[in-house]
Amino acid sequence: MTQLPDSSLSRLFDPQGIAIVGASATPGKIGAMPVTLLRQHGYEGRIVPVNPRAEAIQGLAAVPSLDALDGNIDLAILAVPAAHAAQALERARPGQVGAAVVFTSGFSETGAAGAAQQERLCAIARERGIRLLGPNCLGFMNVRRKVYATFSPAPANGIVPPGGIGMVSQSGAFGAYAYSMARDRGLGLSHWISTGNEADIDVADCIEWLAHDADTRVIMAYMEGCRDGAKLRRALAAARAAGKPVVVTKIGRTQAGAQAAASHTAALAGDDAVYDALFRQYGALRARSIEDFFNLGYALDTWKRPPAGRRLGIFTISGGVGALMADEAQDAGLALPEPAASAQERLLERVPFASGRNPVDVTGQAVSEPGLLLTTADDMLADGRYDALAVFLAAAGSSETLWPTFEAFAREMQARHPGVPLAISALFPPARRRELERLGCLVFPDPSAAIRTIGAVASLADRADMDASAIAPSASPDGAPPLLDAYNEVQAMELLRHAGLPATPCTLAADAGAAVRAATALGCPVALKVVSPDIVHKSDVGGVKLNVAGEDPLRRAHADIMDAVRRRCPQARIDGVLVAPMAPKGVECIAGVHCDPVFGPVVMFGLGGVFVEVLKDVSFRLAPFGRDEALAMIREIKGYALLQGARGAPPCDIGALADALAALSRFADARRADFSSVEINPLLALPEGQGALALDAVVIRSGA
Repeated sequence: MTQLPDSSLSRLFDPQGIAIVGASATPGKIGAMPVTLLRQHGYEGRIVPVNPRAEAIQGLAAVPSLDALDGNIDLAILAVPAAHAAQALERARPGQVGAAVVFTSGFSETGAAGAAQQERLCAIARERGIRLLGPNCLGFMNVRRKVYATFSPAPANGIVPPGGIGMVSQSGAFGAYAYSMARDRGLGLSHWISTGNEADIDVADCIEWLAHDADTRVIMAYMEGCRDGAKLRRALAAARAAGKPVVVTKIGRTQAGAQAAASHTAALAGDDAVYDALFRQYGALRARSIEDFFNLGYALDTWKRPPAGRRLGIFTISGGVGALMADEAQDAGLALPEPAASAQERLLERVPFASGRNPVDVTGQAVSEPGLLLTTADDMLADGRYDALAVFLAAAGSSETLWPTFEAFAREMQARHPGVPLAISALFPPARRRELERLGCLVFPDPSAAIRTIGAVASLADRADMDASAIAPSASPDGAPPLLDAYNEVQAMELLRHAGLPATPCTLAADAGAAVRAATALGCPVALKVVSPDIVHKSDVGGVKLNVAGEDPLRRAHADIMDAVRRRCPQARIDGVLVAPMAPKGVECIAGVHCDPVFGPVVMFGLGGVFVEVLKDVSFRLAPFGRDEALAMIREIKGYALLQGARGAPPCDIGALADALAALSRFADARRADFSSVEINPLLALPEGQGALALDAVVIRSGA
């Protein structure tokens, strides 16, 4: 459907009046639940039951159809069978209804007939200017405004308090489960939204609307797929610009998962590596489990300011658990700097059997000497060397005698060190846990979960100063080489050189004489390589000669290549022989582009050889992006240490490598209609200050 202004979603999610089509007084019926919930929880707007066979429902005057409504209404809830939904909406006058929630299933998720029925519903909505949520969805709730436009039984069993988390789910079942989990964990919600078939409004629309919603601080999203990649990018960019962290659970990480997602929702699962790149690029935190999903949402909502970096202080009353937490910290990419020497000395003077390093272990002495807790933490944080503090108190949290000490500790830490978020791992009773959370402290019974959560939230600091990736189309440079039906290596290198990539100079020689002239012009030893669209592994068929200099050796090398190729590949088409200067020493990398059906061009980077072929050590980003994003992309691979210099090798020119990747991303974006894939292999990373160099390239035209 045509994208309408954001105000259309505000009419949906914050309606001043609601009509329930198919309203019922019979408990258990879908049409009864929203009427019951709205009345039970005190919705202050207008409620109009719509039912042709009743004059009143649940004590409210009913009307027979939407066109019988007195005046306009913001929201219509359709709780009628799929076969009647379009007809019911058709009764609305143009401009009368702002938005509709369609509970009913039986649309596109059931096949071609259902898809046609869904399109008819959408056509009527378009004609009347109505935004659609669903069909086949559980609806939504605006918790603060007491809007319960849902038939889910979850709020009937207890409601969540108003809070700062906006939750959106493509799956109604997961959404209802998530609502119940939020209630059990004491998380406050601003909105809860289920999008179903997404005939109009999708998860991206909801994320972008929540990014501008004053009641929402944190956005939690459950996704099965995406049809409009550009819209999702805009939504995540909007959330990032608004300073609202997004936590995403995206299913379909494995092939089996992707197939299950597609069969369940008919949504495009896409390539999971691309989704991973998307979330990294826009600073969204990806949760790999339901536990992580809620832990991250909980942490971001409780800590109004996440850690400013990855330096973690661990303070424990158990050396063994401290070691466990240190292991988890290393796995989570957290640094564990030691406290100042003076702080360690003061602790050991007071508790000689303590450990003053990080983790700091004060043993059970903290229980018998309560003031030790605050004094030690104060000493650790005095000189600003930690971005977060994790404290393990074991079962002492259940002690009524020690509770005043722990409460005072959390209160004083918030007052004295407001910039250092605090997490406590202990077994507190629920009421005590909630009191600590009210003071801005995270509470976890499991210390490992505490460290994993801190590590994930701290990763936001890595991107805090990075500009959001541009998603406006890149301009195609003037004077680009003419578009060809197909490109050989020489033409591909010229195309990329014009796009700003550092491509080695090369010439296509039709005969031995041309090869000699090209090598003479270069004035250095050269590499010769057969150019043929039918030969992939050229060295395997004798099609490559290296470090050749002088007229006679050049002629012999040219002849040897042609003889070997004709003998081993007699049917191969041969364009000629490429002549290029011998490359200097460097680290071989690979860069590529492939066109994702949802998100468009995606750039890949990795080290060459075994790293990419066997270890799959690569990173991805959606084009276009700038130098900062390219640097993050390079640092992400596990083999990054080799680019920094290993075993006495000089560090590589990582900045030049980043510039090359950024240029490739701009080319991929500007020419997305022309080329479906690009591969630069190898892309040579030269020593620092000497740049980077593309030695070979393959480009494939779109539709080829």
